[in-house]
Amino acid sequence: MSGSPSEAAGRRSRSTRGSGAVASVSRTPRERRERDGEAAGHPWTWQDQFGYSQAWRVDGASAVIFVAGQGPLSPDGEFVGAGDFEAQARQTFENLRTVLDEAGASTEAIVKLNVYLTDIALLRDYGRIRAELLPGPAPAGTAVQVVALAIPGMMLEVEAVAVV
Repeated sequence: MSGSPSEAAGRRSRSTRGSGAVASVSRTPRERRERDGEAAGHPWTWQDQFGYSQAWRVDGASAVIFVAGQGPLSPDGEFVGAGDFEAQARQTFENLRTVLDEAGASTEAIVKLNVYLTDIALLRDYGRIRAELLPGPAPAGTAVQVVALAIPGMMLEVEAVAVV
């Protein structure tokens, strides 16, 4: 892979909705959306109140990183935050950050997040924590309620796709 993740991000471009034009900018997708006020596949405004993006278009990426579901486990594999959703979410995002770093990317390279929640009522809390830990426009995302996760007591699991 040549160049840093931020250099690779500079090779991405944003499709201008409806015009057929593609604007090349040397910014991450989140920075680009903040500047331009829209992202490819962001045709409505209702999702803004939820911190939600419909899609991201990435042109010229040199690598795509698929991150397996991350959960609230410490570096030594111990379960973190029994009964404490916020502690579990923070540990999960720290693990996501660690995995991406090891793969040569940062959380700014994330273009898609899937979250699995054992209680969909926690979605607003998840969104608040995600917005704090991943500032800027939200990556495209999906939230699903599940009956249980791999470890008893886990309240969430997060998968990611990142591009560099």
